[in-house]
Order: sequence, then C-alpha cells, then structure tokens
Amino acid sequence: MPACPQCGEDNPDRARFCLACGAALAPTEPGREERKRVTVLFADLVGFTEQAEQLDPEEVRALQAPYWARVKSELERYGGTVEKFIGDAVMALFGAPVAHEDDPERAVRAALTIRDRIAQDDGLQVRIAVTTGEALVSLGARPAEGEGMASGDVVNTAARLQSAAPTNGILVDETTYRATAPAIEYRAAEPVVAKGKTEPVPVWEAVEPRWRFGVDVEQRGPAELVGRSEELDLLTDALARARRERASQLVTLVGVPGIGKSRLVYELSRAVDADPELIYWRQGRSLPYGEGVTFWALSEMVKGHAAILETDDAAEAEQKLRAAVAEVISDTADVDWAVGHLKPLVGLGAEADVGGDRRAEVFAAWRKFFEALAERRPLVLVFEDLQWADDGLLDFVDHLVEWASGVPLLCVCTARPE
Repeated sequence: MPACPQCGEDNPDRARFCLACGAALAPTEPGREERKRVTVLFADLVGFTEQAEQLDPEEVRALQAPYWARVKSELERYGGTVEKFIGDAVMALFGAPVAHEDDPERAVRAALTIRDRIAQDDGLQVRIAVTTGEALVSLGARPAEGEGMASGDVVNTAARLQSAAPTNGILVDETTYRATAPAIEYRAAEPVVAKGKTEPVPVWEAVEPRWRFGVDVEQRGPAELVGRSEELDLLTDALARARRERASQLVTLVGVPGIGKSRLVYELSRAVDADPELIYWRQGRSLPYGEGVTFWALSEMVKGHAAILETDDAAEAEQKLRAAVAEVISDTADVDWAVGHLKPLVGLGAEADVGGDRRAEVFAAWRKFFEALAERRPLVLVFEDLQWADDGLLDFVDHLVEWASGVPLLCVCTARPE
C-alpha cells in the first residue's frame, strides 16, 4: 500500500496515481530505505500505568481509545504520521513519508496542542519530546499495519528526552530549538543525562507559540542589505504616502524562498522603529496546515495587539480583547459589536463564519477595529505567506484596503509564486 509522496494518502498497490490528490505514484521497491531528515515526536501519559492497574481491561480500553483518537487526529492535522502506539505512548514522524520545510515547527505546534487539549478536555497529563535529525527511513513501511518507518539516534534520543520531560512539559533538542525559535516561545531547561549519551543533551522546554508583535529581529544578521534599495524605497514611500494622504496602501512582495522578502520586511520595521512618531506594527502568518486557520494571520494580529496568551482561559482572553477594543473605540454599542465579531479570531467560539450575507457585517466589524487603531497611530499590517491563505483572508485584505478611509494604513503582503 504505497503512500503518496505529495499528500501522504495510502493507496492500493495497483494504483499508479494517488486516489486523493491525483499525483503520480512512483513504484516503491520492497524494503527500500534511505536517509532522511525527520522530526520525531514521542508522547506518553503520566501515571497511566499505575492507574490502569486498578481498572478492568475494558475500563482501560475505554480511557485509551478517545486519547488515541484525539492524539492521532492532532498529529495528522499538523502533517505528522503516527508510526506506533505502545500502550499509552505514541511515536510520530514529521518529514516522512511526506516532507515539509517546516516539519520541526509542525511537530512542536502539534505537541503544544496535544498538551493543552489533553489536559483541558480529558484531565490527563503528558510528557512529550521532539527531536530533529537524520534517520534511516523505510519507504515501503506501512505504519497502519505496525511496520516501523524510522530508526536512528534521533528516534532513541526522543524517547530518552520524553522520559525526562516534566509533567505536561515538552522538551526539544537543539536542532529543533534552532529551527523553531522564531515561532515558538521557549524557556531554558537543564541538560538531560540520557542513557547511551557520552554528554548531557542540551534541551529547551516549549511554552507556547509566539504571537509576534514585530519581526524576529534577533534572527537577522547585521549584514548590509545589498541590491534591494529600490524595493525598500517602494515600501518606505508607500508608508510615507499612507501617512501623508491618510489613505490605505497595499504592497505585495512575491518571490521564491530565500530571495529576500522577509529581509525587506525587517528593513521596513527598522525604519518604523527609527521614526520619531509611534507607529503600530502588527504581523501575522498564514499556515499551510491545520483546521480553523482560514484567518490565522489575522488572529495573530488581534491576539498580539490584545496581548492574549495561549495560557489565558476564555474569560481572561475576552477581558483582554474587550479592553483592547474599548481603548480605541469609544461607543459602547460599537465595542460590543466589534468584540462579538472579533471573538472567533482569538479562539472564543467557532471559526468566523463569513459565508453569504454575514460576510459584509463581519468584514465591517473587523475593519472598524483596524481603522480605529490607525486613527490613533499610523498602522502597518504585515500578512506573511499568503500563498497558503484561503480566499476568505484574501478577500478581507482587499476589503480593508478598498474601504478603509481617512486613516494612515499600510498593508504589506508576502507570498511565493505558487
């Protein structure tokens, strides 16, 4: 049963094309292996073995089944493949059979989601570890039938770190940390003395996703920007025009990975920081995976402005959101209206419904909030990775630029030519 190299779907042995996405299926030689860079996630319930000793087998199964289903769903939602369940432990791979450029980030985000939802909904506690490195991957393995996919030090290390993780904690190795630090908030942790390792393993504990208020400055080198002065002038001129004319401006940067889109955004942020006038800078990124991510970039902006954290409960999140809106909108009725439509963006309720007749009102409420921000100070909104954005977000960006009036607003969008 070959897995599609494009989407990961299992297909019948006789299939020449993927039944899910239509991609061509290359014939896989039985037993063929190759070295691949993968990210490994190990998760284990805390204290479940002791609890199971007091229960009948049927009761153990009744507890395990929903846990397995939830964990498997979250891992697959982020693009991972469950290799095996061993009792109450699970091992998953990111990067095999289907590889993505952000597999370490996907794995850590999946770990954070599992930690939070297992504790919140099931009242269980977990220990999780995530490691990244080279493994020997069996290309013809069928995890659904219990066949192992990967082996190597990266797998063994993940198992060791998981055992050393604190309750409801997530430990990552140095490679994973370096690959995800711009997107994930970490705190320092003591190196782990792992069996079979000559030296303690440096680790970091994942805390929550970063809600970025600006560009990750510390990730950029001090090297002088070369050959992009014309593009940078275009950005700074657009901001100057938005401020001078009190009108909305839109600039879209399109280019292949590594060509310098993020560096241009960073240089614009430096110009904003150097400006004597205070300027709001809000930044969000579209994700290529997961459910409920249609307006993820917008969600990052609203959460960032309201200082809403992943650890905030619903009451705290709503209180922060209302305070942020009331700070820039004076009319109480307008505050209630805007908050009601902004709540889904910060995870309070179902995903925002912008279908049919509701779209105009929802977009108007969101626009009201951003117009109010720009009324107080010039506002720069940076929408990253729009090649992964759904039509709903693209439509809102168009709506915002077209209908926002009388305020200094610059929207900067980055995308790949896909």
